[in-house]
Amino acid sequence: MNLDVTERGSLEAVRQVLAQKPDGVLEAIAREAGASVETALQALPEAQRLRVHADRFAPLWDELTRWGEIVFIVHTSDIVLECKGEVAAGSEGRGYFNFHGAGPIGGHIRKDHCAAIYLVDRPFHGRRSCSLQFINESGEPMFKIFVRRDEQRELVGEQVDLFTALWAREDGAAEAVG
Repeated sequence: MNLDVTERGSLEAVRQVLAQKPDGVLEAIAREAGASVETALQALPEAQRLRVHADRFAPLWDELTRWGEIVFIVHTSDIVLECKGEVAAGSEGRGYFNFHGAGPIGGHIRKDHCAAIYLVDRPFHGRRSCSLQFINESGEPMFKIFVRRDEQRELVGEQVDLFTALWAREDGAAEAVG
């Protein structure tokens, strides 16, 4: 798709690309439109995304520690790193949010770089996908946490229920404040 130079990077440019690829990779859609991933998230239909303030980072992280095995993704222009495991409890220290558990997911996050968290429930390559996407100050993903799939490639029902309940609580809290 050839976008007019004046449209590149705009919400409308992303919407045009999304219209052609409604279940595509958001990073690729954003890149094609010349926009940030956050702009791509904002271009999704409202029913597919919920923006949560970054000050909810620690409470959301704490909740994720009770979800069991999830899929943790770091997506850059050079790699899409996927790791399955449980989210370990974390604590703040030395400018980082530090988390280490018995499984493969652990490290140090610059939590203060998180500008927003999106709950996303949208089709991805023909299948429902549910995720939390932690977005930095540049509008790009720091990392994403996805509801896991079972052996038949279906979303794990218990995690979908947890995700749906989280969405309802966060949406309700935002409406109460707003």
